Amino acid sequence: MRRDAHSKRYELLIFDWDGTLADSIGRIVVAMNAAAERAGEAPSDEAAVKGIIGLALAEAISTLYPHLGPLQVEAFRQHYADIYMALDQQPSPLFEGVVESLEAFRAEGYRLAVATGKARRGLDRVLKANGWEQFFDITRAADETRGKPHPLMLEEILGHCGVEPHQALMVGDSAFDLQMASSAGMHSVAVGYGAMPLQALAEFGPQLCIDHFSQLREWLAASV
Repeated sequence: MRRDAHSKRYELLIFDWDGTLADSIGRIVVAMNAAAERAGEAPSDEAAVKGIIGLALAEAISTLYPHLGPLQVEAFRQHYADIYMALDQQPSPLFEGVVESLEAFRAEGYRLAVATGKARRGLDRVLKANGWEQFFDITRAADETRGKPHPLMLEEILGHCGVEPHQALMVGDSAFDLQMASSAGMHSVAVGYGAMPLQALAEFGPQLCIDHFSQLREWLAASV
């Protein structure tokens, strides 16, 4: 049965992609360090790479390798894009419980959106692979707006959906997701199975910390 939208605490659920919906963190780490090798740079440790996931790619590279100039960053970015595309011929699988939960959210009347550090080309590719080209009300990628943690991405989603910040919830696995939500005046949920551990995310004041995606559905059902 479709629930009355006015009975819900939130109207709009916004999701990060990598590390929140899709189990892609391992591939990102491998691709980043393979790109570093091609660019003649030393590899970064896994924790450092995980710490930049969520940023727009050029900003992520500049954070890991601050000595690189703009042309070097662009060359590195292209190496990464080529390597990641080769690794991701079969897109990373969605985490357990994601498909069932998102379908249930839609059936219950929630608006759904994606706010990701991926580029539009990459996001469209994985949406198509999952048959989700028309699934979300709106999706925003890092190369078509301001990157995380700037709130513009969320503000654009709110404006498109006609929803106020207090009616929306951001779900993500990185500090950048939670900082972005806070700057936009939104509540957030931290997931601990992606880029950053829950103990690192808890300091950003999420409404909920989860270690399995289905826990979000249980919490929302109890919040009505």
